[in-house]
Amino acid sequence: MRFSLRIFFGYFLLVSLLAAYVLSLVKDEIKPAVRQSSEEVLVDAANLLAELIQPDFAAGRLDDGRFARAMQQFAARNPQAKVWGVARDKTFLRVYVTDAKGIVKLDSSGQSIGQDYSQWRDVALTLRGQYGARSTLADAKDPLSTIMHVAAPIKDGDKIIGVLTVARPNWAMQPFIERSEGKLWRAGIVLLLVGLGIGALFSWWLSHGITQLTRFAKDVSAGQTAEIPTFTANRELTTLAEALGAMREKLEGKAYVENYVHGLTHELKSPLAGIRGAAEILFDEGRALNEADHARFVGHIRVESDRMQQIVDRLLQLATLEARHGLKEAALCNLYDLIHEVITVLSPQAGTRQIQLIACDGLQSQSIKAEAFLLKQAIRNLLQNALDFTPDGERIQVQLVSKGISTQIRLINDGESIPDYALERLFERFYSLPRPSTGQKSTGLGLALTRTIVELHGGTVKIANVDGGVEAVIELPNA
Repeated sequence: MRFSLRIFFGYFLLVSLLAAYVLSLVKDEIKPAVRQSSEEVLVDAANLLAELIQPDFAAGRLDDGRFARAMQQFAARNPQAKVWGVARDKTFLRVYVTDAKGIVKLDSSGQSIGQDYSQWRDVALTLRGQYGARSTLADAKDPLSTIMHVAAPIKDGDKIIGVLTVARPNWAMQPFIERSEGKLWRAGIVLLLVGLGIGALFSWWLSHGITQLTRFAKDVSAGQTAEIPTFTANRELTTLAEALGAMREKLEGKAYVENYVHGLTHELKSPLAGIRGAAEILFDEGRALNEADHARFVGHIRVESDRMQQIVDRLLQLATLEARHGLKEAALCNLYDLIHEVITVLSPQAGTRQIQLIACDGLQSQSIKAEAFLLKQAIRNLLQNALDFTPDGERIQVQLVSKGISTQIRLINDGESIPDYALERLFERFYSLPRPSTGQKSTGLGLALTRTIVELHGGTVKIANVDGGVEAVIELPNA
């Protein structure tokens, strides 16, 4: 399983458990909180009504008093109210009054008059001077059918002469409880989704950084040119990337020196041997050389010295480029113009051998981000290579081809195919094939230099045999 998925699933589990716990905790508190608020209101209502009924109750005119009539009218009222989206078309408050013995004397519902309520907690506790309240199921099979009863004493001076109880069914509050729970769950789900979205972004951000570091490490191990990745607002990954970059430079530096020393030593053996042999003949006092032989050996020393100088110069240039990990002075360059500049420089050389340099028109406005000097050198190396292996009187075609997000520079020359054994080694340092016209080899650094320049520009270069010749292709990303 990918690292990002592990982070996300771990975060998902943590957030889900935390959200479920918080929602469950809040949900369990909603119903008690609503009922506690309702009980607070019933306490005030019971005490207010106890004071209002006290004159009629003490005078013994409870049945035909103003309070009894008011309660009858109250039970018949239609509030026509809409409380927080819940419609109310009747009243839910029930009031009953008991005397000092707990006998019901008045009941707004008319169903319990004359019954003995002295054992009910609301009446019994109130008659003893305590706070009296109870909650009773109206239907034993329905847990939502509870009715809350709150009582208040009716006093004559300091003497309790009766009890007034107000009762309200809890199901009357259920719509508000369900509404609050619904809003809570909806808010919880939204917050959970937002949290998961943030977690997903965080997981992607972290794993993306690790993926960049992994890709960078793989590119380095494969010997490819790769820039050290940078990270915004992540000091740890930035430090790690810099450490990997420093390690790469040290490892590459050691391997680089070793490879170059071996390659340079191998390549310099031949010209040094030629120079040493010519010098020994020139300074051999026992051998008399005529003027022509003397000039020939001196010329041989000069040619081999020039070859050594070319090797050193190219090697220094290649070393400088290979030490870079990106472009330094990149700007928008017109590929069409770059190709024509190179063709113009090499046209005299091609003309002396009757070789046709053909630049196919098209994509005149195609631009890429590049270092113009380096890119021209890469194109010139390929074109010079093609000239060296193209027979007199043949042709070389240069084409620009759009590939959507990239552009190809194709060089196709007439001539013999490249041997299969050499195709895989063409871009190796110091590897070269004999030129058909002279039989001599080049420094073997031109194509290696070309590949390094192209890779610095984020592109690729390849050479392959085609019908009737050879094709070299440089593919570069568009600007």
